Amino acid sequence: MSKPEFVYVTYIASTLEKVWEALTTGEFTRQYWGGRTIQSDWRPGSSVRHVKEDGSFDWEGEILEADPPRLLSYTFGNKHGERPSRVTFELTLLGPHVKLTLTHGDFAEDSKVLPAISNGWPAILSSMKSLLETGKALYPEWR
Repeated sequence: MSKPEFVYVTYIASTLEKVWEALTTGEFTRQYWGGRTIQSDWRPGSSVRHVKEDGSFDWEGEILEADPPRLLSYTFGNKHGERPSRVTFELTLLGPHVKLTLTHGDFAEDSKVLPAISNGWPAILSSMKSLLETGKALYPEWR
């Protein structure tokens, strides 16, 4: 039996470099990710942290792969006591658009994280897409 994973694909009217910047720059993530910032130096083996407005961590992990501006992968620690899962972003240029494929997998059996991210990632990435295309992010309810 295959392990469950969450896959989300979207197309963004932007450049590879701008989408990469949106995924990896704290100032950018703050605008579309409910006020949270992502922090890392984006080198394999380095830590990655998702920091709330009050300075506490939402989650943290480790950079597995970074090939700007096409591939980013990191572990995704959680507050449920489960082993970290894996998040991978693949960016492909298709004419004037970027195809962003997010795969979040390697979940623990009976994961409590999978149902949460299945709602969270579409909201987060839709907000990012809106920000890149219109200059205005969407604000998910959990902000």
